[in-house]
Amino acid sequence: MELAKAQQLWRPEPGWLDTASYGLPPEPAWTALQEALADWRVGRVSWRGWGESTQRARVAFADLVGAPAEDVTTGATVSQMLAPIAAALPAGATVLVPEQEFTSNLFPWLVQAERGVRVRTVDAGRLAEEIDADTYLVAFSLVQSADGSVADLDRIVAAARAYDAWVVVDATQACGWLPFDATRADAVVVGGYKWLMAPRGVGFGYLAPELRERLRPDAAGWFAGPDPHDSYYGPPLRLADDARRFDISPAWFSLVGAAPALELLAEVGIPAVREHNVALANRFRAGLGRPAGDSAIVTVDVPGAEQRLARAGVRAAVRAGRVRASFHLYSTPDDVDLALTALLD
Repeated sequence: MELAKAQQLWRPEPGWLDTASYGLPPEPAWTALQEALADWRVGRVSWRGWGESTQRARVAFADLVGAPAEDVTTGATVSQMLAPIAAALPAGATVLVPEQEFTSNLFPWLVQAERGVRVRTVDAGRLAEEIDADTYLVAFSLVQSADGSVADLDRIVAAARAYDAWVVVDATQACGWLPFDATRADAVVVGGYKWLMAPRGVGFGYLAPELRERLRPDAAGWFAGPDPHDSYYGPPLRLADDARRFDISPAWFSLVGAAPALELLAEVGIPAVREHNVALANRFRAGLGRPAGDSAIVTVDVPGAEQRLARAGVRAAVRAGRVRASFHLYSTPDDVDLALTALLD
């Protein structure tokens, strides 16, 4: 589907520049969710239909990140999906993380301190250079939440491989607009409610087979079974052979809304979304007299920016003391110009 045609599936109020906080659902996702809620209200249908959205969303996510669907797990949050990886670290392991990393990709490592796990933080721009023989795992955001900077995935992965270090990527602020190959890393986790435009409460993770062999699915329940519907009661332990053994019970309605949103992104194509998003971000940068960048997220330090934008009806976020504007496929040049007028008047 051409991006221009897909854009007709949204009706955002002018001035929404905060997808980095939460994305807006396309019409197919919104409609599917409303229908499911209506059915739930009166007990019209079996829950199994809602549960089938889990596999639809898994397959669509796998397509977006270039991974086999059997290597994708579904969860709820980034930190929850990282927990088994953190628990598998040997005592005394060193984890390398950027200094300003979002805490969902920091606290899971820090809570392992009682086992002797050490977390070393460095400047994000020097992450590749700081990987050394003591680094057991390097964890970072592909796109930083605070300022939108895009990590050099190739350099970081190459440096980690030179020392046989695990590579764990939080792609929450990247997946949905930035093309990348998840299989370059050992694990990639994504919260679904931002650029994937799913309801909050669902996340996705790529887990490489070599990594999965070292992990224990401590949250295993009925949905982690080879056939979840044959895993309701009693022993013995029976788990799926692939990444589904790390699945948790699905948040039905979040996944009902997620599946159509992810499928639409896959149909439009992430390269086309990136081109649109970055072009608008660069229109915004140019209007402020700044050089072009490579991110769909822009941070600005303009006196009174937060108040000026709010008065103009522009919704953006404040992160690390700066206004953060983010542009997705439903954003328009008019949104950009509305924000620029507010900031430059």
